[in-house]
Amino acid sequence: SETEPFQVTLSDESFETYELDPPPYTLNVTKKELKQMYYDMVVVRQMEMAADRLYKEKKIRGFCHLSVGQEAVAVGIEHAIERADDVITSYRCHGFAYMRGGTVRSIIGELLGRRGGIAYGKGGSMHMFTKGFYGGNGIVGAQVAVGAGLAFAHKYTGRKNASIILYGDGASNQGQVFESFNMAKLWNLPALFGCENNKYGMGTSAARSSALTDYYKRGQYIPGLKVNGMDVLAVKAAVAYGKQWTNNDNGPLVLEYVTYRYGGHSMSDPGTTYRTREEIQRMRSTNDPIAGLKQHILEWGVASEEELKNLDKEARAYVNEEVAAAEAMPPPEANQQILFEDIYVKGTEPDFIRGRTPDELFYFKH
Repeated sequence: SETEPFQVTLSDESFETYELDPPPYTLNVTKKELKQMYYDMVVVRQMEMAADRLYKEKKIRGFCHLSVGQEAVAVGIEHAIERADDVITSYRCHGFAYMRGGTVRSIIGELLGRRGGIAYGKGGSMHMFTKGFYGGNGIVGAQVAVGAGLAFAHKYTGRKNASIILYGDGASNQGQVFESFNMAKLWNLPALFGCENNKYGMGTSAARSSALTDYYKRGQYIPGLKVNGMDVLAVKAAVAYGKQWTNNDNGPLVLEYVTYRYGGHSMSDPGTTYRTREEIQRMRSTNDPIAGLKQHILEWGVASEEELKNLDKEARAYVNEEVAAAEAMPPPEANQQILFEDIYVKGTEPDFIRGRTPDELFYFKH
């Protein structure tokens, strides 16, 4: 049946460990979940490709960082955690916003600056939030310290939940990352730090910016786990293991999801000046997360080629419909009132907010 668990064996290359016993190389999954993971990755990719198209049509402007190629990380993590766990990440956040419960229309609407966007059109590509998802953060590495704070909240209130904290290889040398490691270990926080190592920080390869590129060993006094971030099942297994680890009060872990982005760092980076087209092509043809899961699904007799084609169609139709709905959303009205809405929780606003000069005050209409 669709919901009956069965055991699958992960590839030998799924994990490497530092001061830690490896997770089991077997995983219990259901047919339903495998198909859902496949669908989720296809939706994230289609959504990112729609954003790419809208950007080229000049409908989306400013910052826009896409995660094509990295879908297995966001999808694998969400399939291993609960809604009550927290996720916080860098500015390459669209896939995470979707997996945490944001709709495609609210994410694309946000990119288009529409009032119906996930952050009311005020955040754009880098600042998306939903329940249990603390962004999208525009400052390199800033989210790591906030994520440690989320882990502290779980510990302080006695909840058996974890904080999933993501940052890139480019952020891994930031001071606050190490400050957060220290606090997390000192207080034994349920923090799963995770470096999404996509090999390049903007145009700088990892080896040119990091003295030690084994990011999972960077926690010194925190055990580490390196994961094949192109394999959604390995990611799920690693994060489920990490959650078990924090639940048993073992404190933090440093994970490294080895992944790859097919596109440039952002829309203004063609992504071909610091690496060869052949490298990108090789990763696409030998290591693609969607193609990899598809192969397993067919091998294990979970679904036929035909069923998967239908899932592809379904995902594409859903994304196209959602994108059309986002494009039809009205732009925000150009009034001053909108500037100082959404700063405070509704009903708790002060009578006025200060402007740029001492005499410039914006009054609330309660």
